[in-house]
Amino acid sequence: MSTQDMAHKLTETVEALSEPSSLKGLFHQHKDGYPLPSSTALEDIIQLARAILFPGYFGKSQVNVKTIKYQIGVNVERLQKLLAEQILAGMCFADNDDNTEKKPSADTCILRDLETLKKESKEMATELISRLPAVRRILATDVVAAYNGDPAATSMAEILACYPVIKTLTIFRVAHELFTMGVPLIPRMMTEIAHSETGMDIHPGATIGPSFTIDHGTGVVIGETCIIGKNVKLYQGVTLGAKSFPLDEHGNPIKGIPRHPIIEDDVVIYANATVLGRVTIGKGCVVGANTWVMDDMAPQTKIYNKNK
Repeated sequence: MSTQDMAHKLTETVEALSEPSSLKGLFHQHKDGYPLPSSTALEDIIQLARAILFPGYFGKSQVNVKTIKYQIGVNVERLQKLLAEQILAGMCFADNDDNTEKKPSADTCILRDLETLKKESKEMATELISRLPAVRRILATDVVAAYNGDPAATSMAEILACYPVIKTLTIFRVAHELFTMGVPLIPRMMTEIAHSETGMDIHPGATIGPSFTIDHGTGVVIGETCIIGKNVKLYQGVTLGAKSFPLDEHGNPIKGIPRHPIIEDDVVIYANATVLGRVTIGKGCVVGANTWVMDDMAPQTKIYNKNK
């Protein structure tokens, strides 16, 4: 192939890739001056949040009682700045996304100019940081649950330093707060970082009570509308998913409806079990490994996939 032929082929390819009809639903038109979300910045936010919530285990290891207030103060100040920037980017992205189903009206767009969005993002970042003490309290119960639930664990320090469930839950519980505050896109990006890091896929919209743990954890999936009570334990490969998707008049799935399981208190679900649909697994139930559940389970009942 001659140089001229190669240049012609590349030109044709660029034309094809730029064709508007081929970009439908696949192109985000950026508005000048409005920031875009950054996975790198969100990773920094996650590391800062971990350092604030578990000082000495994450971040600077030389932190001590004399310097902890200073270190947390520095980290909080940086977290507020980075978080405000990413919340702003998420809001700008949502406002300018042609594919967003719930587009703001023209009047709303006029009101939500960049300065307004900046103010809202700083307020949201401050609100999130104000919730961190409560987030730490619930994460402390998760650490205890992981320690009590694994005979191989020798100390709480080992849980914090080594167990992927704590890394995942730290991201999830922070992302969940952002989700409940109405921050678009950013919470989902954060939990996808956790998914990539640990293999656990937990939607930030899920509601998860205290003293929650996942043993091993790889392959766990927890859907957006799942509700999990307190003192629940999952093992690797568990799926808490949707059974079916009601369709609208155009044949598209209806979004936002409750479609994932309700797991009540003190439930144990063993490896590779699958629980689908808006079913209720009652208090104290045990779901055995490799079982498939699509119906309610009364409290204190057990289901196993027994070998024949």
